[in-house]
Amino acid sequence: MGTSKGNAIKWKEIDLIDEAIIACRQCPRLVEYREQVAVIKKRAYLDWDYWGKPVPAFGDFNGRLLAVGLAPGPHGSNRTGRMFTGDASGVFLFAALHKAGFANQATSLRRDDGMQLRDLLISAVCRCVPPDNKPIKTEMLHCLPYLEQEFRLMTNLQGFIALGRIAFEYILLIYRTKGVDIPSVDFKHGSLYQLGDGLPWLLASYHPSQQNTLTGRLTVSMFDQVWQMAQTMLK
Repeated sequence: MGTSKGNAIKWKEIDLIDEAIIACRQCPRLVEYREQVAVIKKRAYLDWDYWGKPVPAFGDFNGRLLAVGLAPGPHGSNRTGRMFTGDASGVFLFAALHKAGFANQATSLRRDDGMQLRDLLISAVCRCVPPDNKPIKTEMLHCLPYLEQEFRLMTNLQGFIALGRIAFEYILLIYRTKGVDIPSVDFKHGSLYQLGDGLPWLLASYHPSQQNTLTGRLTVSMFDQVWQMAQTMLK
């Protein structure tokens, strides 16, 4: 009975966080840009009703793994309303997740396409699409409490995958702000760090953006190895 009640409270908290994220208007620059993109649209998606709001986390809050990206893409998550859904980064990511057993299908095009994640939650440092894919520090700090609350609600959390340097740095910032003494660590693709006794581990990966995937900086093999390593680390 206690477990059932505890789960009900947890899911209520998750709903409240998601509602707060979607309603957020703290950053005028981001509000203006996300809504402008949703009106102007991209030629290929003129028949879409763009989401045009902040994007909440997606996946399994009971999972053991949390992947953190940077921010929604203008015609990806800002269009579909679901993390990494509907753009090239998502194509690269979900194919890898499916191979590693974290996703039930290899492609994710829209919120109602049946995509389900197993043992994994996907979130981001910034929840609104930023101009030129570059949120500024104050905007990311406004969003950070949402990510911190997601950390807390993932009661089975064992590890993080940081998709890019900024995600890596802000995961560390959350713990250091709490007073956790974390030694100096460098962002390096494929590097695994133990954050301390009783804390999740942190695995670094290049972000699956086209800037990285089309240039060969991040290959399919390199990305698959990250998810295989994460699967091996889970207890």
